[in-house]
Amino acid sequence: MSLRGRIIGAAAGATGLAAGAAVVGVRRQRRAISGRPGDSTPFGSLRAEPLTVVADDGVPLHVEVDEPDRAQQPGDLTVVFCHGYALDLDCWHFQRAALRGRVRTVFWDQRSHGRSGRTDSEHATIDQLGRDLLAVLDAVVPEGPVVLVGHSMGGMTIIAFTEQHPELVGERIVGVGLLSTTAGGLDPSRVLLPLVPARLGGELTGRAIRALARGHRVVDGVRRAGRSVAMVATDLFAFGDDVPAGYVEFVDEMLSATSFETVAAFFPSFESLDKFDAVEVLSRVPTTIICGTDDRLTSIGHSRKLHARIHGSELLECEGAGHMVLLERHADVDAALEALLDAARERVVA
Repeated sequence: MSLRGRIIGAAAGATGLAAGAAVVGVRRQRRAISGRPGDSTPFGSLRAEPLTVVADDGVPLHVEVDEPDRAQQPGDLTVVFCHGYALDLDCWHFQRAALRGRVRTVFWDQRSHGRSGRTDSEHATIDQLGRDLLAVLDAVVPEGPVVLVGHSMGGMTIIAFTEQHPELVGERIVGVGLLSTTAGGLDPSRVLLPLVPARLGGELTGRAIRALARGHRVVDGVRRAGRSVAMVATDLFAFGDDVPAGYVEFVDEMLSATSFETVAAFFPSFESLDKFDAVEVLSRVPTTIICGTDDRLTSIGHSRKLHARIHGSELLECEGAGHMVLLERHADVDAALEALLDAARERVVA
């Protein structure tokens, strides 16, 4: 049997075993998730008129802009949010709700995610995402001070952008928020665990990922067939504390909507990411770093290293929170971002 066949067969077998032998445990855990106190916040309901920004290689990027209730004045901030791997712009639900009508905010789907166009593997890189961010800024924020906020891969996007255009940091870019992210040293198998059968997680190599990508439709089918297992994996790897069932379902839907072809295409970028030497430029502007202490994907050590490299930065460690801290501890995250915006405004006025 070919390598591709063995890997896809193992993926199906792993999910089958998990769904069969552990079905009682999965059902019990799903009941625990469903039984948590939740809220009725309608995730994905915050929308704006869609805009299309064309990246430098022709990929169309889906962008939405929330304008403030009053007319934008010279010197007013625009906040641009960059989402993470296998998510989409809706993941910023709580932050979008908190700022809506008060501050001009921009949300966009990264290439091959959400409503944006698909990329070829050659352009599925963190550096390309940095260039995409420039295209978004040029199109919808051509002037005025900007605060950039990124989660996970979105934080890497910002770091790539500022490495490419350090002259803009302190000029156009007047503040940065980095959530649950890193500039390098990432173990890619941690990223993949919620997205593939757990049996494969620690064994996947670049060669295996490429083989899986060629059979991505099969893998996507396996993921859908093992939805109960996927829900528990999402809960385990995305969150630290107990959260409402709706939060888990919301994240799981975003993960499930991202094809494994996209997952595989970006994988090499995580393996090769090494930009810690480039982050010191962020010392020029107010920078806030936020991470949960129980983040199983980009662990707290990455944020502490960023904090050490970015002089004057603020570090918020959310005790017990996981990778989706922007949902799990949204009140704390919102408060930290408000403080960041206040610091950025002071810089603009000065």
